[in-house]
Amino acid sequence: MTENAPSSPRTPQCLVRPGARTWRCAPAPAEVRDFHAALPGHSSTPLTELPQLAAELGVGRVFVKDESSRLGLPAFKALGASWAVHRVLAERAASGEEPGPVTLVTATDGNHGRAVARTARLLGQRAHVFVPRGVHPRAVAAIAAERATVTEVAGAYDEAVRLAAEAAAARPDAVLVQDTAWAGYERIPGWIVEGYSTLCAEIDEQLTEGGHAAGPDLVAVPVGVGSLAQAVVTHYRSRPSGQSPALLSVEPEAAACVLESLGLGEPVSVSTGETTMAGLNCGTPSSIAWPCLRDGLDAAVAVTDLDSAVAAGDLAALGVSSGPCGAASLAGVRVVLTGEGGEERRTALGLDASSVVVLLSTEGTAANPRANGDHRTGGE
Repeated sequence: MTENAPSSPRTPQCLVRPGARTWRCAPAPAEVRDFHAALPGHSSTPLTELPQLAAELGVGRVFVKDESSRLGLPAFKALGASWAVHRVLAERAASGEEPGPVTLVTATDGNHGRAVARTARLLGQRAHVFVPRGVHPRAVAAIAAERATVTEVAGAYDEAVRLAAEAAAARPDAVLVQDTAWAGYERIPGWIVEGYSTLCAEIDEQLTEGGHAAGPDLVAVPVGVGSLAQAVVTHYRSRPSGQSPALLSVEPEAAACVLESLGLGEPVSVSTGETTMAGLNCGTPSSIAWPCLRDGLDAAVAVTDLDSAVAAGDLAALGVSSGPCGAASLAGVRVVLTGEGGEERRTALGLDASSVVVLLSTEGTAANPRANGDHRTGGE
């Protein structure tokens, strides 16, 4: 794979932060894993070992968590949406509210909205999904095919979130199911993060089955608002003892809000640009994710669309279907470990020739029309 890896004279947008592995937090609820296991059609997604990448990166073993098919959808988002909607409906029933259908409202770059719409349809509820500019028409059509009402927004992701929140507040039968949080809106995004914990629990089980019960030495996770990264940090930093891996966040250069925030030491919003990694094209970290990312991430990196495209092609050649967002994890590890200053970063992260690396590939090519050769303005 080395001959195909992108090389660039640019200085990598990368930050390594010592000390994060000593931080600890409370774990996700154990019942989330059991909830997902009981869903119709549920099965663990593959954890695929790729020795070719291990040789390229100079580490012992590389595994890819392949989320190209999760609960019938081509991305991991159904884990968070299903758990959060389950909690919303259970709470409404317990409070004695009217048993009629509710409208689940959300904003999305693609996969989260489709997951909310699918969950609503399966449970006999309604869905209203706001999509920002840049989301591919076929991604919008996939959401509409789940019988959701779709509102296309001329602005960026943050504007779509604002409009979705206003729409949900205006209707008594509506509930906002958003995968980012802000002051005053944190409980439901917290449930979404809890839902993602199943992915991490599966990695533990699969590594143990593969003869590596000690767990990974490095986990790379693509980041939009940071909710999945929050789940990953929570999982690995809640262990009272044992190995605690280095955790790396990967963002597009066009929307590196977490990298920028870590560099400044406080959450900031950035102006987002165009990127094929549309599902990561978010300008503001989630308020509940930020403390976990601030204290628990060892490193952050921003990658180009070319970095991601080359990584997606290399993963495809190795039998893993990965869209631009999913392939960002490989692109990020390449920049961190083999780019300019890579040896110093490798040492700072405690990695050597025996290290185990896990890459989270959060979407398959079916999640992103651009991954299938359509280069019009597109979405996750």
